[in-house]
Amino acid sequence: MSFAKWIGASVGWSFGGPIGAIIGLALGSLVDSSTSIAKPQKRFRSQTQSGDFEVSLLILASLVIKADGKQDQRELDFVRRQFVQMYGKQRANQAFRLFKAINQQTHISLRQVCMQIQQMMDHASRLQLLHFLFGIAKADGKVAAVEVSLIEQIAQYLRISKNDYESIKAMFYNSREEAYKILEIEKGASPLAIKKAYRKMAKKFHPDKVQHLGEEHQKGAEEKFRKVQQAYEQLQGELGF
Repeated sequence: MSFAKWIGASVGWSFGGPIGAIIGLALGSLVDSSTSIAKPQKRFRSQTQSGDFEVSLLILASLVIKADGKQDQRELDFVRRQFVQMYGKQRANQAFRLFKAINQQTHISLRQVCMQIQQMMDHASRLQLLHFLFGIAKADGKVAAVEVSLIEQIAQYLRISKNDYESIKAMFYNSREEAYKILEIEKGASPLAIKKAYRKMAKKFHPDKVQHLGEEHQKGAEEKFRKVQQAYEQLQGELGF
């Protein structure tokens, strides 16, 4: 399947609104006028398709990478590696072509893009987006303050709670205190409270929550799930319960 037909066949709601305008402009720089782009069939459900998640991710990733005023090659390499792991080399190359075209656009409204995502994308998928964005920010070895600020703003626009935001953020730092944040509990919580929090977070971040996005995104969700398990095991070992 050609690039244009593939993107047309794999997205649903993201072909409309501000995201659709960004995709259209990017595709215009990648395909000639003789190339047909498959139009999505009319859908009566707004469930997020794999392509909807993908193009949302590409747009937000572009904004995070440029947040500190420069484009670090390590961040770009991270995006490419993640695409290859999730989609395989051929699809990853197509996605990265679209990413580079999006990355050249200078007038993208973060608020409008996030509002469309928030309205159309389920909560578990939005959490997965946030996790990926922190991975990009950390790809150059550290998360810059300006990148953290932008990702926090994205989380607010996506209506991700402060606790969920702090939980995902903590997955990219290493300290005993981060284990409590990942489980969304206060330091000094009782073993019973820790066990209860673990069950709650394991359910919230379970890979099956993004099953509708396809196997490629379930694999990405497994990393969040492992972080929850590791946080619990860390506190379990330190507190001896």
